[in-house]
Amino acid sequence: MNTAFPLEPIETASRDELAALQLERLKWSLAHAYENSLVYRRKFDEAGVRPEDLKTLADLARFPFTTKRDFRDNYPFGMFAVPQERISRIHGSSGTTGKPTVVGYTARDIDTWANLVARSIRAAGARRGDKVHVSYGYGLFTGGLGAHYGAERAGLTVIPFGGGQTEKQVQLIRDFKPDIIMVTPSYMLALADEFQRQGLDPAQSSLRVGIFGAEPWTNEMRLAIERRMGIDAVDIYGLSEIMGPGVACECIETKDGPTIWEDHFYPEIVDPETGAVLPDGEFGELVFTSLTKEALPIVRYRTRDLTRLLPGTSRTMRRMEKITGRCDDMMIVRGVNVFPTQIEELLLKQRALAPHYQIVLTKEGPLDVMTLNVEPMPEALADHAAIEAAKSALAYDIKALIGVTAIVEVLPVNGIERSAGKARHIVDKRKAGG
Repeated sequence: MNTAFPLEPIETASRDELAALQLERLKWSLAHAYENSLVYRRKFDEAGVRPEDLKTLADLARFPFTTKRDFRDNYPFGMFAVPQERISRIHGSSGTTGKPTVVGYTARDIDTWANLVARSIRAAGARRGDKVHVSYGYGLFTGGLGAHYGAERAGLTVIPFGGGQTEKQVQLIRDFKPDIIMVTPSYMLALADEFQRQGLDPAQSSLRVGIFGAEPWTNEMRLAIERRMGIDAVDIYGLSEIMGPGVACECIETKDGPTIWEDHFYPEIVDPETGAVLPDGEFGELVFTSLTKEALPIVRYRTRDLTRLLPGTSRTMRRMEKITGRCDDMMIVRGVNVFPTQIEELLLKQRALAPHYQIVLTKEGPLDVMTLNVEPMPEALADHAAIEAAKSALAYDIKALIGVTAIVEVLPVNGIERSAGKARHIVDKRKAGG
């Protein structure tokens, strides 16, 4: 019996058909934003543009960007474009000021979101009858409820665990035998550690597919998770300002970067410094415009995520290269630009060292000092020579391939704090209060 799900017609529509739909929806979205959001009316007026100025998709470049500051300046509900009585749900993400970035959804928005997460889960390899273990956090964070509603919409059985209680999560994975897990990649590693702590082989669990998101992770991390867990590791992408998880997702048959659901979100790549639109294939900052959102239409939101747009493979819609860095997580160490994922890539080459790490930045006089805290693999604990060799090799690779000197410190097993959500990979003590 074929247990796979059929594709939606839009997933295999021609590029011309897709572009026509995008233009129609983009005209509606810009008009909706201008007519119903005081924020966008002001921004458009200041930029000297009106919704009717959009004649082609390329005309979107004439419209102003939206940034996280717009959310801060209009906290909590100033970005909404529908009356309060039409808001069905409110979510939020943590902001740099301590106040969350607040987003709202109408009933139709929730329906659209569930449909797109369901599409993502199907693309990730779900089969009829699968059970989905949701380890994303529930609450204001969009991950848990986004995954939950999407899995239900796909017709699957949902196990709504949420984050934390790692020992109990492993117990229920053993007992309930889910086929799919949705979680951050860093917490998947913590679950793998707990399997081993309990004397279990994580690769022998019932899990077949892991759908990982909410933080950048490398292809090296994918291979490490797949090898350790015996699963297919698939990347799902989203952010609360745009919708939540399900803006894009990798297809299991290719695993070559998330396919963007372009019938609902129009992507651009811009130069992070100048804001100029870059052609497909060039590396820059990802920008999204919503095409169907009612409560919170978004025009040219600067995500700070760095990637490039690529042609579709398993679907007509374009892919984006796997996100492995953000404009705002780039460290400048003695004048060299460093991303945590560059460190992660090199760390994962050292079999005696675990994939857990934390970068601590301090000052020694006027000079930056970078300390990289790592852990040994439990099975390598008795082989001190192998651990020392891996430590030296890692420090050498960082200097040779990235161009900065790192002090590599090997902490005890579990010496680096585990997180049930996004891992905290950078501790910058160079700044006041860091």
